[in-house]
Amino acid sequence: MTIKFILLGTGSSMGVPRPDGDFGKCNPNNKKNFRTRCSALISTKYSNTLIDTSPDLRSQLLAQKIKNIDNVFYSHLHADQTHGINDLRIFYLKKKKKIPVFCDKNTKSYLLNNFNYCFKSKGNYPAILKLNNIKKKIVLKDKKNSISVKSIYVKHGSIDCLGFIINDKLAYLSDINGFYKKNIHNFINLNFLVVDCLRFKKHPSHFNLDDVLEKLDILKPKKTILTNMHSDLDYDKLLKILPKNVIPAYDGMCIKI
Repeated sequence: MTIKFILLGTGSSMGVPRPDGDFGKCNPNNKKNFRTRCSALISTKYSNTLIDTSPDLRSQLLAQKIKNIDNVFYSHLHADQTHGINDLRIFYLKKKKKIPVFCDKNTKSYLLNNFNYCFKSKGNYPAILKLNNIKKKIVLKDKKNSISVKSIYVKHGSIDCLGFIINDKLAYLSDINGFYKKNIHNFINLNFLVVDCLRFKKHPSHFNLDDVLEKLDILKPKKTILTNMHSDLDYDKLLKILPKNVIPAYDGMCIKI
């Protein structure tokens, strides 16, 4: 059974470069410094499960040659995780079947208020998505694979965000600035920790680099991969200063789990 975890986008809320072309401290000659907003994909030979619909989703799917989306999980309700939702329409049109969407109550309310037409048919435009309440553990099955997705709340500034653990091997924490004591044990001793690392300086709703490195003494993953990176985090500079088992992500990075 081969399951791939593909980081479709690894940039912070404005991406790198920003819309005005500013690369900050990132070297524009390194393609790995071009970062679109965060989305990820759990992919097998038979199915694709999307985590978040980045505003850059269309270009991400084209870059990775993704032909179908079978399920969608949302981590939280912020715009950089949700506003690419319209790009799911083609996958409904291909199969004439609503795509299952899994999210918590707050995200559900936000999606219904802002993208109601995706969930309720209007005129000649059919609904393309079906909302499902998130559960602590959801098992997805395709022809030959069983994919376990655990959903666990972490702190993200003034709101909670869902972290996802795939087949008890990989944790995806795109937006986090703290763990809840009752939940942190779920993230210890995993094969892969893909984690928010916004910048060098402190931030009220994201981990910075020092935060991540401090937490690794507790979590002890075999490999840590930094994502949701702002334009002050240059790829090559990070490689030079990070411990051997910690690496920066880049758009299109594929992890076999």
